[in-house]
Amino acid sequence: MSNKIKHSGVIESISDRSVRVRILQTSACAQCKISGHCNSSESKEKLVDVYNISDTSRLKVGDSVMVTASARVAASALLIGFGLPFIVLVAVVLAVYVMTADEALSGLCGLGALIPYYILVWLFREKLRVRMAFEIECNSKE
Repeated sequence: MSNKIKHSGVIESISDRSVRVRILQTSACAQCKISGHCNSSESKEKLVDVYNISDTSRLKVGDSVMVTASARVAASALLIGFGLPFIVLVAVVLAVYVMTADEALSGLCGLGALIPYYILVWLFREKLRVRMAFEIECNSKE
């Protein structure tokens, strides 16, 4: 079993130290032979920015590349994006409910607690970008 998550894509644009790649993200059902007749299959085009590329001279717009991320990066992204906010939400809802016994207030406080959480994520986005970096593997036939 591979420790990397891979998506094939096409380079959309190149800047000094980053490359924007268009990938097609598909659900597992999208690969099924009868997916055209089923409502559960879906696929979406996404733009992924790959930073800290030392040499962009070997890349050009339209090249087919493989965007990879380690399973550890994916787990960290899931934890920061979904796990920790869920824990904050539940903890604040329970704490406020125990103190006030007001369900509406505890729900609003729980949702309100997510505002500073996501502001902190936004403030630390550069550090997170370095820690959760994608990589590019060329699909060249050289």
